[in-house]
Amino acid sequence: MQDPTPDLLIRAYSRGIFPMVDRRSGEVVWLSPDPRGILPLDGLRVSKSLARAVRSGRFEIRSNGAFGEVIRECAAARPGRWETWIDERLVDAYTRLHEMGLAHSVEAWRDGELVGGLYGVQVGAAFCGESMFSRPERGGTDASKVCLVKLVEWLRGGGFQLLDTQFTSPHLERLGVIEVPRDAYLERLGEALRRWGDWPGCSAWAPPGRS
Repeated sequence: MQDPTPDLLIRAYSRGIFPMVDRRSGEVVWLSPDPRGILPLDGLRVSKSLARAVRSGRFEIRSNGAFGEVIRECAAARPGRWETWIDERLVDAYTRLHEMGLAHSVEAWRDGELVGGLYGVQVGAAFCGESMFSRPERGGTDASKVCLVKLVEWLRGGGFQLLDTQFTSPHLERLGVIEVPRDAYLERLGEALRRWGDWPGCSAWAPPGRS
């Protein structure tokens, strides 16, 4: 299969297709799962513990300040996840998309250190989430989930219509992710492509009570 380029990525995402690296062959494969995971922008479930983490002021949440660091953290092997679907080809392609303003990161910082984050691709008024990470050993427990809370706030405020999570899992389902048939997903994607979402997270944000 063809290796990713920024143009190919945008054309693929606009058709509901995304790349991953096959762990066994090392080849880039292109996927369009059925069913598809999405997080309705009015359906985020914030548990009491997550709400406390958001209110705690532990993290400063920023956007697009360290995209390269975020994607490399997402690609890094960790205990319990020794293999990754992100290789240098994807890092390069997504970084170039970011430089074009079509891929974004949300970052959690604590005491000047990056301790969690997520990144994804924007097509129209759809945000296609790719991966997230947190570093609890650096004080980043729940950091990626706090980033998700802020992401949903930004997407809703910016007129986005779709948050694509690609797949679902018990962890994501607890946050409100649901499965929809591929045809239904493509219909929602088509609606979102008729508009352009305003990415509002261009300045630092901290919870109320913390400057």
